[in-house]
Amino acid sequence: MTVARIYIIPAADGRSAEMEEALIELSKVVAKADGSKGVELLRDLGNEHRFIFIEKWASEEHHAKALASLPAGSLDGVQAAAGGPPDGAYYDYIVA
Repeated sequence: MTVARIYIIPAADGRSAEMEEALIELSKVVAKADGSKGVELLRDLGNEHRFIFIEKWASEEHHAKALASLPAGSLDGVQAAAGGPPDGAYYDYIVA
């Protein structure tokens, strides 16, 4: 079974390019984690400051373990460019 962890992440005004770069770098780290089944990154066509970061995991437990063991500084760029806290939740795939 694959579960998705989906984050909606706002970038601060004037920091969309910085957020995009930070999320691309984070996606490389997440993709290498044990239990990761890939990452997708999307930008809202109607709002360039809003990103959707989709992590695919073997289980919620794999995500939690990977999050707890992220290399130091992995989230620094995202946090620096953020325009507020991300909204995140787990989802089950119905059709993939």
